[in-house]
Amino acid sequence: MTTVPVSTYRLQLTADFRLQDAAALVDYIQALGADWVYLSPILRAEPGSTHGYDVVDHTTVDPERGGAEGLTALAEAAHAAGLGVLIDTVPNHMGVATPVENAWWWDLLQHGREAEHAAAFDVDWESGAGRIRIPILGDDEGDHSALDDLTIEDGELRYFENRLPIAPGTADDGATPREVHDRQHYELVNWRRADAELNYRRFFAVNTLAAIRVEDPAVFDGSHVEIGRWFDEKIADGIRVDHPDGLLDPGAYLDRLSERIGGAPIWVEKILEGEEDLPAEWATLGTTGYDALGDVDRVLVDPTGLPVLAELAGVELTRDAWDELVHTTKRGIADGILGSEVRRLARLVPEVDEAVDALAEILTAFPVYRSYLPLGDEYLDAALETAETRRPELAEAFAALAPRLRNPADPLAARFQQTSGMVMAKGVEDTAFYRYTALTSLTEVGGDPAETDISVAEFHHRQARRQAEWPSSMTTLSTHDTKRSEDVRARIDALSEVADRWAEHAVALHTSNGFPDRRLEQLVWQAAVGAWPIERERLHAYVEKAAREAGDSTTWTAPDEAFEVALHAAVDGLYDSRRANAALLDAVADVEAAGWTNSLVAKAVQLTMPGVPDVYQGSELWDRSLVDPDNRRPVDYAERRELLAKLDDGWLPPVAADGAAKLLVTSRLLRLRRSHPERYTEYTALAAEGAAAEHVLAFSRGGVVTIATRLSLRLAERGGWKNTNVVLPEGRYVEVLTGREISGGPVSVAALLEQYPVAVLTIADGDEHTEPATTTSGDEESPR
Repeated sequence: MTTVPVSTYRLQLTADFRLQDAAALVDYIQALGADWVYLSPILRAEPGSTHGYDVVDHTTVDPERGGAEGLTALAEAAHAAGLGVLIDTVPNHMGVATPVENAWWWDLLQHGREAEHAAAFDVDWESGAGRIRIPILGDDEGDHSALDDLTIEDGELRYFENRLPIAPGTADDGATPREVHDRQHYELVNWRRADAELNYRRFFAVNTLAAIRVEDPAVFDGSHVEIGRWFDEKIADGIRVDHPDGLLDPGAYLDRLSERIGGAPIWVEKILEGEEDLPAEWATLGTTGYDALGDVDRVLVDPTGLPVLAELAGVELTRDAWDELVHTTKRGIADGILGSEVRRLARLVPEVDEAVDALAEILTAFPVYRSYLPLGDEYLDAALETAETRRPELAEAFAALAPRLRNPADPLAARFQQTSGMVMAKGVEDTAFYRYTALTSLTEVGGDPAETDISVAEFHHRQARRQAEWPSSMTTLSTHDTKRSEDVRARIDALSEVADRWAEHAVALHTSNGFPDRRLEQLVWQAAVGAWPIERERLHAYVEKAAREAGDSTTWTAPDEAFEVALHAAVDGLYDSRRANAALLDAVADVEAAGWTNSLVAKAVQLTMPGVPDVYQGSELWDRSLVDPDNRRPVDYAERRELLAKLDDGWLPPVAADGAAKLLVTSRLLRLRRSHPERYTEYTALAAEGAAAEHVLAFSRGGVVTIATRLSLRLAERGGWKNTNVVLPEGRYVEVLTGREISGGPVSVAALLEQYPVAVLTIADGDEHTEPATTTSGDEESPR
């Protein structure tokens, strides 16, 4: 087992796919070629949780997911097979939807500020007059108050299915349930009041996920009991940290975590914006890979088709247009569902007039998820400048807030840093991404859709930088959080190459179905094309979620029934209307082959580029999943085992609908990377020459060379590869997918890519000391 993995394979554990099931899958993962098994959260979560991020007990492996026995079985199987174990952890928050399941939260509700675990939660007691507000009450009706529905049963206060504790001595005198409620350390309030009046910190705007204060040493120790055991007993080998941006001091947390787990490798689920760098001081090997995902997608986008797509969606593909949309959506979040958090910041500066408005504007203008003072103060300066430009009438408030926001020791600065990421995530990832719909593959987690595409030279530059600065950072193409799987995005990327034809299909779809929201319409049609064939129920669920997230025509809190009826009718039309179905099938036919090409290329590039590649469960075959929970569906591993056995018997599959070609690419490149990690120690761009040179993406890792096709539909229009060559470093090579032997020097791309749209060459045995040639890509010098 390697100390740092050369690759990982992510598994989503549920009550239906437990740790014992994962243990039984280890032989397949090992045969596939992955180096470590990567597990979703396994601490005890809310009953029935399908994701595990709502932890209720830090001392126990979730019995629903297989318990401690299942974890032991998985670890023993993995280690016996030479595989490491990486486990996802959730330090920022706990699940509180069912208080009786969470002993810490139950204790807090029962005993208030005097509770043993009061320090674990971030509660502003003063703003609630000494009580914590719990937003679970329904609306009052006429003279009937929701509090009239309270009952007392078995020594607990009940509100329908909600069970709540009763403080000692507060229900012994025959008081009514409502009178008992009024004596508790909590106040039950209408669910609509959460946005403005909640007085405990949450995960984003999720009322049932209460943030915890791991900066308190006692809270850290209590919430890392089981995690520490995994490393003391050599069960786990590495950690993924979910949402470190929500922590008071992520750097200090990572230092403490690293010490507790004996210096084992740590990765952070962190979104970087633009040229933002991960703090080099952090005790982490890097991020979980969203930045790499964006690079791979964008080098496969044809910019010439984007104006047509933008016109269809009614959006402008410019930096200014994107920034303006983001300002609108972030400000809406700051004023709306995260209003409680903004007001809590304002309570720290009662001397500043208009503090709520000014703080909301600065949060809206913040260009990255957060700063880590004293690191990142330049982002605060930029936000203050932008805010004052937009709102000069608040200049006095900005000036009063600035020195406090710059001071790392100030509670205002600390809480502001925890809040800015929440506003960014909800305003951009969960709102703007659903409104900016010209080419929806660009609105992926961690992406910047104003950057619509990148050149081959820019791709090389970024990978050379990754190799130099973060060689063990993870790379990914699909995760449990991506809004579209890699194969869905691969097809959607190809729409940029046939934009005019797509426009014809989109018009036919519109006239067949009608659609009352122009921007959302493009998102729906593109999702259908990318995921087709997709079951009707899945597409219905996706478009309803997408529409409510966009928040233009309907919302989660106030659904527009008439709009949603029309929305679902349009989805049904894709299946039931002959004209709409024909237009959809024609659109799919236009990009299906290009989607296969893009998928194989993207996977090969990800598995050979710098970083530690992660393969998301099931994505070794075509996987056309949409946003969660669609991307957490069960995986058919029997099918994958059968196809892998056929490949190992020498079958070379066609690039076709069963996805076996992707399994070939995935297994061969994972195995190569695991068996020869020493061949991936550098990054050198390789030049292509000839008529179709711009359609080649080629690079050397030292002992492995990747040659891939980009923009395959445009390539076909131009007559194919013709005389295009790529110059290989001197030496003898074996093409990994087909087993052909190839010599270095100028090589015909058409010959290399005769069977598959990507070729990966590795130096032949005995030629390990071959030095790669230093070459250039295009007219630019290749970075190293």
